[in-house]
Amino acid sequence: MRSEQEAVQAVERYADTVRRVCALHLKNYADTEDIFQTVFLKYVLSTTVFESQEHEKAWFIRVTVNACRDLLKSFFRSRTVSLDALPELPAAMPPDHREVLEAVLTLPEKYRDVVYLHYYETYTAPQISRILGKNVNTVYTLLTRSKQLLREKLEGCADE
Repeated sequence: MRSEQEAVQAVERYADTVRRVCALHLKNYADTEDIFQTVFLKYVLSTTVFESQEHEKAWFIRVTVNACRDLLKSFFRSRTVSLDALPELPAAMPPDHREVLEAVLTLPEKYRDVVYLHYYETYTAPQISRILGKNVNTVYTLLTRSKQLLREKLEGCADE
């Protein structure tokens, strides 16, 4: 483990390099800051002995690149969509659709998400497939099945 003085010196020497490498890979300030902290924490906990300042700088760059790649291929990243990639304004829900919304909320999750995104947020099936990470044909199938389930639920409500 390294001393506080060594850590401060490393931050002074390599902070700009680490941030630039992160920005190049991640293009996101918050993720850059997360990786920045991760890299310097690894440095403090590392017992690697550096042969020279160039060796140390190369170590920082390599660790930064690897941390960025790990973040980019993480499970969370592969299952989400940036808010910037979503359409601007979601559709406003009319207040008289409460009964329908309650029926939608009783659907199993795999149907509920698709129905909500399609009918309430007005996404297309291809957009939903990107958001949820599902095949477009799967989204169409889920929409068809959920319509049938909703029809049965809502007809049951009308009979009561």
